Amino acid sequence: MIDRPAEHDAARHWEHVANEWTDWARAPEHDAYWYYREAFREFLPGPGVATLEIGCGEGRIARDLTALGHHVTATDISPSLVAAAEAAGSEQRYMVADATSLPFEDRAFDRVVAYNMLMDVPDMPAAVAEAARVLADDGVLTISIVHPFVDRGSFADAEPDAPFVVPGTYFGRSHFIGTESRAGRTMHFAGWSYPLEDYVAALQAAGLAITSLREPRPAHLNGRDPARARWERMPLFLWINAVPRR
Repeated sequence: MIDRPAEHDAARHWEHVANEWTDWARAPEHDAYWYYREAFREFLPGPGVATLEIGCGEGRIARDLTALGHHVTATDISPSLVAAAEAAGSEQRYMVADATSLPFEDRAFDRVVAYNMLMDVPDMPAAVAEAARVLADDGVLTISIVHPFVDRGSFADAEPDAPFVVPGTYFGRSHFIGTESRAGRTMHFAGWSYPLEDYVAALQAAGLAITSLREPRPAHLNGRDPARARWERMPLFLWINAVPRR
């Protein structure tokens, strides 16, 4: 039984579900990540001198970054997740850190990656501003988020052609709590949903300009998971590369 944290206590939530998330994330082809992994690796800029991953979780993105030749420093607000990443040998340097108050000097990294974590912080603009602060003048910030539209609705059923229904409004900041169960595993999610313009406004306020944007489709389905075929009709994720306007 998960003891629900207060709305703004993201650290407590992720510490409570750290083991749950590690099991969920590491099961091959269990999480949606596995159907987008290769496309995301291609979307990433090539390695630079130093790469920071903000919100590393159990380390799967850091492991991919390391395999691609990046020199990775990984941070997360959950000590248990940082420990899990370190135990898996995911990267070169590990640190428990709040995304809105990173313990690094200005312009310390020429690559910064925030994979599906900006939805986890109560102050998304502050996290974007910190990412921009530690980004070098010639650096690239790569963001993945659950598509802003997805959190505001749901499919009517599990059929591939099910309609997507938005019962309320797309606009405004909204806190969400949800549970997903699949193949004997259960994951408790919690976070904040923002419309796309809020993300763009945060990037703009932080002095960043978008250079590329993708709404990827899942790959390698081959009829194995008909429910995931719904995401061939509308995007589950949104990817952004942004650079300083300095």
